[in-house]
Amino acid sequence: MNRLYRSENNRKMAGVIGGLAEYFNWDASLLRVITVILAVMTSVIPVLLIYIIWIFIVPSERDMK
Repeated sequence: MNRLYRSENNRKMAGVIGGLAEYFNWDASLLRVITVILAVMTSVIPVLLIYIIWIFIVPSERDMK
């Protein structure tokens, strides 16, 4: 069973997008582009808030081992 975590290997900032990409078995670059497009379409604030909340809620890959 897959577990959701913040990636340690595939990270640019906090590993949230990298962890989601590994969880859904998607390309992280594609997911980052989708996130940026979503942020631009929703005036950045909602996406930024969700990202910050996920940093604190989703455990790090290091904590999962």
